[in-house]
Amino acid sequence: MRVAVIGAGSWGTTIASLLAHNAPTVLWARRSELADELRTTRMNSRYLPDVRVHDELQVTSDITDAVTDASLVVVAVPSANFRDVVRSFTLYLEPTAVLMSVTKGLERGTGRRMSEVFVDLAPDHVVSVLSGPNLAVEIAAGHPAASVVACADPLAVKQLQEVFSQPFFRVYTHDDVVGCEIGGVVKNVIAIAAGIAHGLGFGDNSRATLITRGLAEMGRLGAQLGANPGTFSGLAGMGDVIATCSSMKSRNTTVGVRLGQGETIAEVNASMNHMVAEGVRSAGTVVALARKVGVELPICEAVAEVCEGRLSAADGMMRLMSRSRKSERE
Repeated sequence: MRVAVIGAGSWGTTIASLLAHNAPTVLWARRSELADELRTTRMNSRYLPDVRVHDELQVTSDITDAVTDASLVVVAVPSANFRDVVRSFTLYLEPTAVLMSVTKGLERGTGRRMSEVFVDLAPDHVVSVLSGPNLAVEIAAGHPAASVVACADPLAVKQLQEVFSQPFFRVYTHDDVVGCEIGGVVKNVIAIAAGIAHGLGFGDNSRATLITRGLAEMGRLGAQLGANPGTFSGLAGMGDVIATCSSMKSRNTTVGVRLGQGETIAEVNASMNHMVAEGVRSAGTVVALARKVGVELPICEAVAEVCEGRLSAADGMMRLMSRSRKSERE
């Protein structure tokens, strides 16, 4: 199996280096300067400093060269660029190439999941996703972790499990692509909420409350979209939420903390140093999708308004706490 990883951010670089242990792997970097740096120093100083990539990992800034002859193409670019990047290489795909998204976002305007974008542009290819509690810097450092690879094709999912597995990286298979994607999207929004609570000076009870009620929102939306409710108690749901909401290594949590401390979203975005916090971009799209299918997501709605500058962090928290009393099962 020859693998192409499209996108040399922190997660794309980490995945490419991991895959290079098991298969010939090429990493595509949009900027030729970054590709040159990775080839010559084996480092990605902007997105993954102090981590050396696998010696056998190939690097290119030519996307056609990257995907040609690849039997697996892993796309690790922000959701805002996902469609354009995929469109740029579909003509060069091998007929049997499997496509995988590791992007945890929704397409703004359409509400499409990344696997749905694959289907739009490359309908004849098997599509898959990888999701779980996977902070890039910890995976790159070889810390023990686990993830889920989801795909409707039972043969392909086994092959994907094999190529991703490492002694320090345990990979489980799943057939619920919808659930794994919705889990990855909504957890970023919940992480912003948890970060806001921390930034406002609140403690562990507040974070636990937001995590638990956030999981309820995730489950409601996922079930309405056809996901298996059990998915959200696994790695792609609860596992990812716990890791993201508990760590300052998470961009989304960090954004939330800064919003809670009184910074504006414009100030936060201006200092992100080319990093993308998907929850900021996805919050409004998640809410729009939920309204379309008739699901109420109060935490996501508050986060969306804060990220759009229409609500202060403190007022958002107060609004959540002052909602009408209900049964926990509602």
